[in-house]
Amino acid sequence: MTETRLELGDDCVIDDPDSVGYLHDESADPAVIGDRARIRKGTIVYADVEIGDDFTTGHNALVREDTTIGDDVIVGTDTVIDGTTEIGSHVSLQTGVYVPTDTTIGSNVFIGPRAVMTNDPYPVRRDDDLEGPTLEDGVSIGANATILPGVRVGAGSFVAAGATVTEDVPPHTLALGTPARHRDLPESLSGENLLDE
Repeated sequence: MTETRLELGDDCVIDDPDSVGYLHDESADPAVIGDRARIRKGTIVYADVEIGDDFTTGHNALVREDTTIGDDVIVGTDTVIDGTTEIGSHVSLQTGVYVPTDTTIGSNVFIGPRAVMTNDPYPVRRDDDLEGPTLEDGVSIGANATILPGVRVGAGSFVAAGATVTEDVPPHTLALGTPARHRDLPESLSGENLLDE
């Protein structure tokens, strides 16, 4: 049996309790998870993680240490949050999303299936500081999009499916293509994400 440290809220359902509060370091603080969590089989949540109320996962998700997650967040099947990350409230990470270390995700954000964020500007070739992207409040990211290191996606922006975002996206902008080009956000895509209804 794996050693765990966990502080759990009320009315939580965890399919495999031995995988929540995974002890990666003897000095780690317990994982803290709020009320009404639903954590499905195969999911691992490390110690040194703080999660708010109404947290839900699919199967085989991973949440590494030093991550803070707000209320009403969905982490889909096979999604990886690689740690040292901040995620706001009312966020949906769909199946197979990859979130690298040093990433910041605001509130009311939708990230589509298999979207990938990166944090290493020169993988393996150079020793460089890691810098994850920042997704501001109200951002939507389409399926299979890629967000490069250090990129800031402005509030209310929409990144189209399959786009490769290589530079900052201004607020309330549509980014599409590879590399992504910026367009005015169409009226049909403006407004708030409907994640908390």
